[in-house]
Amino acid sequence: MIIVIGGIKGGSGKSTLATNLTVIRALEGKRVLLVDADEQRSASDWAEHRESLGITTPWTTVQLIGSSVRSQLFKMSSDYDDVIVDTGGRDTTSQRSALTAADIFLAPFQPRSLDVWTVGKVTALLAEIRTVNPKLKAYAVINRADAQGADNQDAAEILQESEGIVYLATSIGQRKAFANAAAEGLGIIELKLQDKKAVNEIKLLCAALFESKEAGKA
Repeated sequence: MIIVIGGIKGGSGKSTLATNLTVIRALEGKRVLLVDADEQRSASDWAEHRESLGITTPWTTVQLIGSSVRSQLFKMSSDYDDVIVDTGGRDTTSQRSALTAADIFLAPFQPRSLDVWTVGKVTALLAEIRTVNPKLKAYAVINRADAQGADNQDAAEILQESEGIVYLATSIGQRKAFANAAAEGLGIIELKLQDKKAVNEIKLLCAALFESKEAGKA
């Protein structure tokens, strides 16, 4: 299965979700390919940092950029159970190319007006992509959610009303543990001192994305 994590606006934590989903699936015994299709190379930098620390890394990380992403994904996907693609936060050629090959698109949104207002552009992008890839399923999730307050609910209501994209209620909170894990080249589930809420949230998101697809293969 090919999952693309992307969107129109930067800063919503796409690389954090991509790397953490990669860790969870790999530690579950899946053959995972992490594709960094973002010019900023955040996922690649994290993977290189992890390798430099000598941490066991049971997955493969590659960088792919541009219109060739589609063909390269098709070539490599048969060798892996999961391909997780981090495309960054802009409407790029790399993101469009990846989406034409993807099974699932995950768009994280911060619960802020400037972020949520981009959902219209995201749905317009999906409408274009589905002319080439009609099987593409799309999901939205609130990432870096506030601990409390009305912003989360307001954002959820807007995302729930969006056409062509399914809202996942498994929001991910704004937690220092994610930054702490990344600084150590780890996923959130690998930290010795775990933030149980953060671990539970990312596991719920992982289950929401993968379990329905796997049930369909059974």
